[in-house]
Amino acid sequence: MLLARVKKARRWLVPTVGLLVIALMLYRFEHSQVYHPTRDAEYTTDDVGRPGEEVWLKSPDGLRLHAWFFPADKASPRARFVMLFCHGNGGNLTSRPGYYRAILETGVSLLAFDYCGYGLSDGEPSEAGTYTDAATAYQWLRARGFAPENILVWGESLGGGIASQLAATQTVGGLVLQSSFTSIPDIGAEVFPWLPVKLISRIKYDSLNRLPGITCPVVVMHSRADTTIRFSHGERNFAAAREPKAFVEIGGDHNDALLANRAAYVSGAEQLVRLVEGKQVSR
Repeated sequence: MLLARVKKARRWLVPTVGLLVIALMLYRFEHSQVYHPTRDAEYTTDDVGRPGEEVWLKSPDGLRLHAWFFPADKASPRARFVMLFCHGNGGNLTSRPGYYRAILETGVSLLAFDYCGYGLSDGEPSEAGTYTDAATAYQWLRARGFAPENILVWGESLGGGIASQLAATQTVGGLVLQSSFTSIPDIGAEVFPWLPVKLISRIKYDSLNRLPGITCPVVVMHSRADTTIRFSHGERNFAAAREPKAFVEIGGDHNDALLANRAAYVSGAEQLVRLVEGKQVSR
């Protein structure tokens, strides 16, 4: 009797363990595809060409997050605005001084931060963790004196999924989705069409389904030459967003927007600020 029970248990135990192992392998594979953090610094605040501060944020779970803050010129008529920059899945906050320079040309302040596991920030990245990291940066800006409606959120690539979550859960003045996707499962289905990605994906970053509920002005920026995230993602995100909104066609491949057409990139930042200013005046 005991032997029969053991044999019966083995019949369901072995495949169950096997499925768990496969699920764990798929999760780690998905995680490695989504997050590509680096720890080493590529540039410093000096390379942005504007006075900047090294900032340390503390998340609710006690982790330290590294950030850079660039205050607007005191004489700027847009000094009340700040851009909260959520970067993409590769490198870290020190990898993008050109983006910061371009955005700062609009006369706003800027805060760029690293998610857990990126750069000097503690921990390891995860979808829920990046949302917490962005909320932590948002609260730091609130404590610094920025009003919610003057906090503008910029999401570059993966950062678009993080920025859209922040805009959906906090009061913000505006949202930029630069070279970003509709959702991770949509991207995965394009890259791995032979896998049931949409059924097994655990990482979502679903901007497309959030956008109809986001009430702040939205600017979508995308390039037709983007081979990493297809132009159609930008088109679908724009269609889902509410008015007021604008679509800015930038140039180059996924990471080449500044080299291909810097003016278009600056135009995207400028258009967002103008949309926010217009909405505030009309109240």
